[in-house]
Amino acid sequence: MSSHKKIILPLPKEQITIKVRQRREKELLLEQMKRTPIIQIACEKIGVSRASYYRWRQADREFCKAADAALQEGVLLVNDMAESQLLSAMRDGNLGAVTYWLKHHHPSYKTKVEMNAFIEHRNAPLTPEQKAMVKRALKLGGLSDE
Repeated sequence: MSSHKKIILPLPKEQITIKVRQRREKELLLEQMKRTPIIQIACEKIGVSRASYYRWRQADREFCKAADAALQEGVLLVNDMAESQLLSAMRDGNLGAVTYWLKHHHPSYKTKVEMNAFIEHRNAPLTPEQKAMVKRALKLGGLSDE
């Protein structure tokens, strides 16, 4: 019975160095993206091109997942910072900040659309012009996507 041993030849030193450098760059980029969730800026800060980032995403499924998670973490951090600044501005009496907060967090201050209409009942169907006018009014009122 012959035994076959798998022979693993070592990679040339330059390939090992490239792989090690690339792994380190990916790690640094992921950490930077957690603090700065803008790809261009994160890449510039660690000295990696955007093209490399997108190439890594395409070639490395694990890096792609990690990059998405890092970006999400970064967005949440920026959201927290923005809310903190907004609250500080409100404490300082900034009326614009107060208005913004109320419009986005209090139902009484949300932007509203009010539509009044007079409907005359006829037994005839709407004309094409009337249909177009109704569609346009609904779209302008944010009540239709058509």
